[in-house]
Amino acid sequence: GVKFQSHIDGSYHFFTPERAIEIQRSIGADIIMAFDECTPYPCDYNYAKKSMQMTHRWLHRCFEAFNATESKYGYNQSLFPIVQGSTYKDLRTESAETIASFGADGNAIGGLSVGEPEDELYEMTEHVCAILPSDKPRYLMGVGTPKNLLECIALGIDMFDCVMPTRNARNGWLFTRNGDIKLKNARHRQDTRPLDEACTCYTCRHFSRAYLHHLHRTGEMLGARLNTLHNLHYYQELMAGMRLAIEEGRFDSFVSAFHEERKNV
Repeated sequence: GVKFQSHIDGSYHFFTPERAIEIQRSIGADIIMAFDECTPYPCDYNYAKKSMQMTHRWLHRCFEAFNATESKYGYNQSLFPIVQGSTYKDLRTESAETIASFGADGNAIGGLSVGEPEDELYEMTEHVCAILPSDKPRYLMGVGTPKNLLECIALGIDMFDCVMPTRNARNGWLFTRNGDIKLKNARHRQDTRPLDEACTCYTCRHFSRAYLHHLHRTGEMLGARLNTLHNLHYYQELMAGMRLAIEEGRFDSFVSAFHEERKNV
């Protein structure tokens, strides 16, 4: 397992695969993630290999603990294993094949979007997606920008999670159809337009860029809240648009329109 020190009181806590499953079971998580190690970037090959092998050993223990507690909690829960292997194609192949062999309800890809160049993110994602079963959700962890979402969906990804919409919002970085807006810039000081004139979120319907700029510059918490509402709304609308485009067989044109709108920022 892994020993952590609390940043609150300095106390130590030891987490194991079994403990991780117990916690996620008890809080009623719909999707339970396997206990793994996310390697940094760059990462030495030998370290990445040992880490991947440890993640696989932990995965066996996770499934044993998951199966042993099924009757205790009675929730309809799914355990997703996580592919690791850094940016080494042979390790990613081995890990993806191992993960696929468990026949889980869905499979996750971890250890990406940790500082590697975008081309490596896409290369590893495409490589792993070709191995993981296509009839089970593929979940790319920790990704990412609107562009990343479109690119990785095209490669076969179904699910994402990322702090970017909320973290960027707190730092005055807003996503719009026409590109990104950085509220700290002085050009927004007297701009009475909303962040995005086509956006229907609460923030865009009630507040101007100038007001949001003021809130950000003065450190007013309301600014972070309004920014967060907008970014989350933008991501939800973007994903809904992509789902509809896929259903209607026009995903390629949706991607082209996305890039065209952001050209003249």
